[in-house]
Amino acid sequence: MSSEKIDKQMIEARKAKWDANQAKVAFLQALPWILGSWEETIGRTIEQVIPIPEVSHSVALVFTDGSMIVAPHPISEPQTLTKGFLAGRGALESRHADTFATYDLLDRHDKAASRTARLHNILGAIRNNVDQIPELKAHLRALVHEWETKQE
Repeated sequence: MSSEKIDKQMIEARKAKWDANQAKVAFLQALPWILGSWEETIGRTIEQVIPIPEVSHSVALVFTDGSMIVAPHPISEPQTLTKGFLAGRGALESRHADTFATYDLLDRHDKAASRTARLHNILGAIRNNVDQIPELKAHLRALVHEWETKQE
C-alpha cells in the first residue's frame, strides 16, 4: 500500500473519529434534562453530588426531578470565594447579618495590616538601598519638599 493511500486513510479515520465525537456531544447537549445554565437550576432540589474522577475540579449535580448539571467544585481559590461571598451579600445578609459584620471587621483588619506591611516594605527598600544609591537621599528630600509645598 502506498504511503499516500495510508496518509489518506489516516486523515479519513481522524475525521470519522472527530465526527463521531461531535455527534456524541451534540446528542448530550440536546438532552432537555441536562441543564445548561445556573438559572435553570433555580427551584430544583439537589439529590446527589457526584464527583467526576477524571475532572477533579467538577461534580455532577443530580436533581430530584431527574435533571442534572455539571458544575465546578465549590470554594476554589480564596479570591473566588471572597468575590462569591460578596456577590451573594444582597441576598444573604438579612439572614446572616452577624457573619457579614464579622467579615467586615476582618476585612478592615486585613486592609490595615496590608497598609502597614506596604509601609514597612517601602521603608525597608529605602534602608536597604540608601548605601548603594547615594542620590536616593536627595530624591527623597526633594519628594518630601514637593509634598510639603503642595500642602501649604
